[in-house]
Amino acid sequence: MSIFLTGISLSCSNPAPALSDPAGKSWEEILAAARGSSLTMMMWQGDPLINRYMQDYVVPELQRQFGIELSLAPGQGNDVVSTLMTEIEAGKEASEIDLVWINGETFFQLRQIDGLYGPFVSLLPNEKYIDWDNPFIRYDFQQEVRGYECPWGNVQLALIYDSIRVPEPPMDLEALESWLQAHPGKFTIGNEFTGMTLLKSWLIHLAGGEGALNGPFDPAKYEQYGPQLWEYVNRIKPYFWNGGESFPASLAQMHQLFANGELWFTMSNNDSEVDNKIRQGIFPASSRAYVPATGTIQNSHYLGISRFSARKEAALVVCNFLISPEAQWKKMQPAVWGDGAVLSLEKLPAEWQERFRDIPGRKHAPERKEIQDRALLEPAPEYMMRLFEDFRTEVMER
Repeated sequence: MSIFLTGISLSCSNPAPALSDPAGKSWEEILAAARGSSLTMMMWQGDPLINRYMQDYVVPELQRQFGIELSLAPGQGNDVVSTLMTEIEAGKEASEIDLVWINGETFFQLRQIDGLYGPFVSLLPNEKYIDWDNPFIRYDFQQEVRGYECPWGNVQLALIYDSIRVPEPPMDLEALESWLQAHPGKFTIGNEFTGMTLLKSWLIHLAGGEGALNGPFDPAKYEQYGPQLWEYVNRIKPYFWNGGESFPASLAQMHQLFANGELWFTMSNNDSEVDNKIRQGIFPASSRAYVPATGTIQNSHYLGISRFSARKEAALVVCNFLISPEAQWKKMQPAVWGDGAVLSLEKLPAEWQERFRDIPGRKHAPERKEIQDRALLEPAPEYMMRLFEDFRTEVMER
């Protein structure tokens, strides 16, 4: 099989045999086999607070509670896919990667090359707490996870603005166009995941709003509404930062442009990130987050286990810890990470329900309940892939 996805060609001509499967073991046997293991998790490491949560809390707790040594390796998206695919093609008996932090198109790609172990989520004792009734958790880019991914956190795209410079942020595409014409150079879209997520939100709006792109990828719908999106983007492009001649290649670059005042807007896939950035002294205290009336994508991020990991028992124990009420409560703290939980409050023991209800509220971002009615389900992964490709040809190269 060979397919082209987001800039890499996936070819799986020599699939390696999967290693032993712990599915037949009891949880006590899995815990015993995991003790003393060293394993590697590949994850995005672009946020200091997330890194601190992992290094200062997760790593020592895994060692203390389970005798597991977790190492963190930088990498996301194409890095994960290309690493596992290279190992498969080389016929390696065991992968150097055990756990991966993924979602969406990466999940789709890894399933294409049969790179994920599973189904495994039902093996985890803490799976009983996951909010599987929530479609924003059960489905990853319209793909039912079917036990091949373990939900880890839930977020919604938010626009971030400087409330001193922008007292009334635009709430729809028409208002944004008018605002840009009056304030050229103060807004842009990144040529990266978050920028494409905003474009997906706009595409859904142009296609008819919530639910318009649900289901499998529909080429006819993309051919109908894609040109409308590019016509709008190219119409406002001259008013972008740098006259639309270039686009930030990373969210970190866009945040820096916002922090130094070149941009009056930035954005984040995490609706509560503005609080963390203010707390770190990166964003000005006047920064605020909001979700336009047209809505934005809400999605979950997940944990996957390499099918070729030789340490699957340890990987299972790590996943189970990361979805425990303790670990989910910890990372939901605005001062720690502010990441949305994937657990159903009603399923938790009474003492944990109380602790989750006592989590401090957000100071500079709306509470989730205030923006839930503007949450849009992720469309199928092929929409993201086409947007990346067409943004380059229809916008950047014009």
